[in-house]
Amino acid sequence: MQTANAELMRAGKESLKGKWGLAIAVSITYCVLIGALQNVKNVGPIVSLLISGPLAGGLAIFYLSVARGTEAKFEQLFDGFKSYATYLLAYILMVVFIMLWALLLIIPGIIAAFSYAMTYYVIADNPTISAFDALKKSKAIMVGNKGKYFGLILRFFGWALLAILTAGIGFIWLIPYMQATTAKFYEDIKGGDNVVGSTPEPTVPTPIAPFKSEVKDAEIVGTTPTEGEQK
Repeated sequence: MQTANAELMRAGKESLKGKWGLAIAVSITYCVLIGALQNVKNVGPIVSLLISGPLAGGLAIFYLSVARGTEAKFEQLFDGFKSYATYLLAYILMVVFIMLWALLLIIPGIIAAFSYAMTYYVIADNPTISAFDALKKSKAIMVGNKGKYFGLILRFFGWALLAILTAGIGFIWLIPYMQATTAKFYEDIKGGDNVVGSTPEPTVPTPIAPFKSEVKDAEIVGTTPTEGEQK
């Protein structure tokens, strides 16, 4: 049975104990890098396109470590560059697919965004997976969970309004809280570890050896020769 969203939020908050300062530093660095690069004259959009995927991947790697209670490090924010091509292509494919669905109507675009929301976590768990298979895996595990994910987002809506009322200062704590909870959400729904596109090895049944009696005919208990046989 899947965990309730309220419990996931509690677990996400609990996982940040003793790591709030580190998580805030990682989240602020991510936001500053993305925001600053987008505003670079002429080349900003291109540079942002080239690094947004790997940086988002690094953020997923970091918060998975937080959610799992393993050692989380600031430099994990840049670990997405170790699988640069995969994260870059995944980012481009996500943008293209979401935009194509959004051309139909806004709702299909939102549904597509929800379907691919776990892509970076999938790659973080499977560094050798292809970008396309990562999107397929995300789409597969989000089947039946998009409504649950939407409900989780709504639970943060009130907190976001409060953060806005603090002139945005509240987002310093809200963003790590949301990221850690989303990592917990992924942990809750991901299911098995099989990579999409891989074919499991067939199980070869063990042959059953034919029954062979170890008892000789003459040793069969309870056999009495007939009178004709005795003669």
